[in-house]
Amino acid sequence: MSTASAGNPAKAPRFASVDALRGLTVAAMLLVNNPGDWGHVYAPLLHAEWHGCTPTDLVFPFFLFIVGVSVSLGVVPRLEAGADRGELMRAVAWRALRIVGLGLLLHLLAWWWLDRPHFRPFGVLQRIGLCFLLAGMVALWLRPRAQWWLLAALLLGWWALLALGGSLEPWDNIASRVDSAVMGPWLYQHDPVSGRGHDPEGLLSTLGALATTVLGLRAGDWLRRGKLRALWLGGAASLLLGLLWAQILPWNKQLWTSSYVLWAGGWALLALAAAHLLVDRRGWPALGRSFGVNAIAAYAGSAVMVYALLALGGWKWLYQAAFAGWMTPLFGPYLPSLAFALGYVAFWWLVVRWMDKRDWHLRI
Repeated sequence: MSTASAGNPAKAPRFASVDALRGLTVAAMLLVNNPGDWGHVYAPLLHAEWHGCTPTDLVFPFFLFIVGVSVSLGVVPRLEAGADRGELMRAVAWRALRIVGLGLLLHLLAWWWLDRPHFRPFGVLQRIGLCFLLAGMVALWLRPRAQWWLLAALLLGWWALLALGGSLEPWDNIASRVDSAVMGPWLYQHDPVSGRGHDPEGLLSTLGALATTVLGLRAGDWLRRGKLRALWLGGAASLLLGLLWAQILPWNKQLWTSSYVLWAGGWALLALAAAHLLVDRRGWPALGRSFGVNAIAAYAGSAVMVYALLALGGWKWLYQAAFAGWMTPLFGPYLPSLAFALGYVAFWWLVVRWMDKRDWHLRI
């Protein structure tokens, strides 16, 4: 999601590479979230059950990393150009509130239309909004060196909290215990007998997610200053540190462990460096740009469409009629499930492409 602020005396720089990378990440979100049949999904398109990291586990941290990059590109130049810090902070806070509100509205629709057992306050957009807010505060109030210190404190502090919690097992870790105590039955998973629960976008694990966003904030500064070499070296160093740290603290997306922050962040840094080199410097097409400039429309609109199809019974019918009915006898059950997901991404690419051609960019 791109950043914007009121009262800016100078236009913030815009990098086609960032729009492209954001768009490809949103397309990947739609791909992994919408298979035709959840019982038949190729392993790389599924999250790790607990510890570990699949390609799918890189999608959300990529997006939060890009949120940090966008804050650095959209907010910091305006501050340096003389915009009022308080006004910028109010604009960031208001946008963050709208993102959280949209996430709550989507969960309300899911609860209402799909007859979910309870309303879930936590979620992807809620985490994005919170990290956007905190990253904006960091960008506006902390100098670059202090931002690096904050990143280190988040990584080490979250590691310490997990270690003090005594267990990294599902439902027994400190993040799940705190979420269970605070939110109880409103979590993503909850056992009414034991009172335990778990939410992959819960409270304490947001510390790791914020670390990912702060890393993106620093990467955005390198990008803005043309430090391509720093992006390459930073990505390699982050991957190495994440790999070494994983020998002690496993990669875990649901807990957003510190090793996972560095591992996913390393890949994101390298992806940003490659996109900048190829798109901004060598003039390659900005593949994914239409998704990138309409991330809200693609993510929220596709979610509403999924809820509507499921509520009306159209999802299963469409999958059987257009894909599984004739493909499964020929190719087995996995390929039609993937084909459906690819078709869903293609449909929304046509939607956002059409919007982009008319200069319709939905921002909240």
